[in-house]
Amino acid sequence: MSTVLRPSWHFTTADRWLNDPNGLVYHDGTYHLFFQSNPSEATWGEMSWGHATSTDLVHWTDLGTAIPASAEEMVFSGSAVVDTENTAGFGAGAMVAVYTSSYRAPSPRAGVQAQSLAISNDGGTTWRRYEGNPVLDVGASEFRDPYVFRHQDHWVMVVAESTNHRLDIYTSGDLRSWTLASTVGPAWVTGGLWECPALVSVPTADGERTWALLLSVNPGGPTGGSGSLYVLGDFDGYAFVPEAGDEPRWLDHGHDYYAPVAWGNVPDGRALTIAWADSWQYARDLPPAPWRGAMSLVRELDVVTGPDGRRQLRQRPVLGSDSSGSVSVSRMTLPCGAGTLLDITVTDDARTEELVLNVDGDARTLTVDRSRCGTMPSAATAVRATAPLPPVEELDVTIVVDGSVVEVFAADGTVTFCERLMATSPLTQLEVLDVGQRV
Repeated sequence: MSTVLRPSWHFTTADRWLNDPNGLVYHDGTYHLFFQSNPSEATWGEMSWGHATSTDLVHWTDLGTAIPASAEEMVFSGSAVVDTENTAGFGAGAMVAVYTSSYRAPSPRAGVQAQSLAISNDGGTTWRRYEGNPVLDVGASEFRDPYVFRHQDHWVMVVAESTNHRLDIYTSGDLRSWTLASTVGPAWVTGGLWECPALVSVPTADGERTWALLLSVNPGGPTGGSGSLYVLGDFDGYAFVPEAGDEPRWLDHGHDYYAPVAWGNVPDGRALTIAWADSWQYARDLPPAPWRGAMSLVRELDVVTGPDGRRQLRQRPVLGSDSSGSVSVSRMTLPCGAGTLLDITVTDDARTEELVLNVDGDARTLTVDRSRCGTMPSAATAVRATAPLPPVEELDVTIVVDGSVVEVFAADGTVTFCERLMATSPLTQLEVLDVGQRV
């Protein structure tokens, strides 16, 4: 992949592998993004936590490796918190990472996944492992991705039993001793692994708040590869109860949106998420440039009521003000009633490669087609992604093109797509074509 297609607003490392976002935490005016990373090369392996920071959620500084793998464990996904009340005894204001230890030989726990702690007393610059690790070990081989947050007077952990298609909710007073409070599942999508859960407090249009349970599945996503779901419901600090009759819905309908998690301590109360803008179906096969892997844009979530009366998540991108170079942002309002059939094409200057968005008013669908936008790895089994649209006569669409990543936000942010592209030159031209008015 040519360096000309490195994104600007979608975080990438300088020269190494990147996948799931981890440890999202706000501290002293800075947003911290930790992530799964191989410190030495652009392929999966020796999984460690990389570290990046931002003050605007758009421009990120890569700080290298924060928590490296050791001889006995790889450092899998997890979260981070600021322990302002010193509940764990590591010092007031300590930053505490809660991560999955994926043990390997020569560890006596080889083959086990358990939850462990690392501590920083300098705002995330340096880290040390807790000498009492692991803090939660049930002897399981597929038990990972703790999402930890403060709820009133205690800590909550949501962690995945990946092959059992179950989420466990634990509570703790000190981050070191955990008690199982409740479970979610098995239910919903059970054809692939359950990973990277998050339980997020989200504002609603009427000024209240509700809870969204985010869950990633691999495979079994909307296009056959990996994907991410959400369910709205209530949470009392110990158990999550889905809204009556609510079924999981895709958080994103594209090929490349996985492991979304949220900053849990943003002072203004916004629900902010970020995801890995790739798919496990082919991420290892994408050519390094020399980086491999990208993050999505940060998205701000809230809950709105759809035309069918159901509450649903709305996602709006956090954008920069310096749209230039690899980045273009296009906003438009299009007809979407009966008989409408439109193509939105985004092409390179030579018009040899193009991404096509199709609006079908009769079928009430929006389709993103990347079949003519470079050659995807052979493992990519689908080149088109389709989402249902609400029954509206006009459709608002925002398209963010940033190097090799495109994100689409439609229907007031209730329909989204995230796509990685293999185009060999930047996509700079946009055109709307009426491809057939039906009668």
